[in-house]
Amino acid sequence: MTFEPPPLPVDEDELYTYGEREMLEAFLDWYRVVVVRKLGGLTLEDATRRVVPSESNLLGIVKHLGYVERGWFQTGLLGETFDVPWSDEDPDADFRIESGETIESVAAWYRDMCERSREITARTSLDAVEVRVSPNRPPASLRWILVHMIEETARHAGHMDIIREQIDGSTGD
Repeated sequence: MTFEPPPLPVDEDELYTYGEREMLEAFLDWYRVVVVRKLGGLTLEDATRRVVPSESNLLGIVKHLGYVERGWFQTGLLGETFDVPWSDEDPDADFRIESGETIESVAAWYRDMCERSREITARTSLDAVEVRVSPNRPPASLRWILVHMIEETARHAGHMDIIREQIDGSTGD
């Protein structure tokens, strides 16, 4: 069985006239959907195939991005805490697909994390500052978090482009 990708969330031409918040949210949503679309038509074997020297695989990147969503929005803006799979000894555990996880289950979890992020964003000022203070950097505003999330998600979408092209030659959104 292969995974069917979702449609893209907005006509790209509409983005040219959006206001600041709408533009930031729309670009992030665009890339959120693009990374899930990269799984379209694949079997679990293909979605977890390693084609580069690192541990990167398509489904693992989507899982990682779910943790990134949860970290910036739920932990960063709301102060909620969660157990995480990584440790100093296993820093990339959030990329690993565990027994019993499927394309559908990881994609659904990622979409749930994105929906929760959207809910938090909708009721938060762009100038609001995260509650989590890291000793390594100053607190970040929601505006900065949205820009960072666009960068992070788009960067991983690019990684997924390369991996997907190596698997079956597929390119594009």
